[in-house]
Amino acid sequence: MSYILNIETATKNCSVALAKEGQTIVCYETAEEGYSHAEKLHVFIEQAIKEAGISYQDLSAIAVSQGPGSYTGLRIGVSAAKGLCYALNIPLVAIDTLKALASQVTATDGLIVPMLDARRMEVYNAIFTPNLENNRATQAEIITEESFSGIGDKIYFVGDCAQKCKTVLNRENFIFLEEVVYPSAKEMSKLSFEKFVNNDTVDVAYFEPFYLKDFMVTTPKAK
Repeated sequence: MSYILNIETATKNCSVALAKEGQTIVCYETAEEGYSHAEKLHVFIEQAIKEAGISYQDLSAIAVSQGPGSYTGLRIGVSAAKGLCYALNIPLVAIDTLKALASQVTATDGLIVPMLDARRMEVYNAIFTPNLENNRATQAEIITEESFSGIGDKIYFVGDCAQKCKTVLNRENFIFLEEVVYPSAKEMSKLSFEKFVNNDTVDVAYFEPFYLKDFMVTTPKAK
């Protein structure tokens, strides 16, 4: 019996899901403006384990959202995942954050474009088919009226930048699913189980989040 603990902290959503054989059985999550990941993540993990009636030793693997997304959020999630893997001597599974977001869409046609805010009109995005095959690799892109204009198929947009992107992405084949805002650990369950059974894991010692862009530190201007 495989129990996998899934951790998602790439966005404002601090999310933990415990899965049994790829099916989510417990999920705790909250999306707050102030990014409460540092305070809530370990509490959610404890609650999930307790509610499921298992112990940490029953876990077969830990899965973590690898990015792209918030630098701080990713660091918190990956650090927690690595710590558990080291302590329990179990493997670490890395899940593409945008793929997990795209998996919330049920579609039989067209393409799915998950997008996460990267400030101003820039977003992190990728393109997936309805069966979650990657159609275009993850990239950071400044959205303009010409973005995705060469695609004639229906495009389902999901993510936390619908409001700003709708102002320029207004072609007839563009569909915004505004109810799908953040990636969630509960959508990681199936993805992480598939990777686990195929022994598709990462090196706990050397794994780093997929930031996509270099972290920039700025200093305030002198008054």
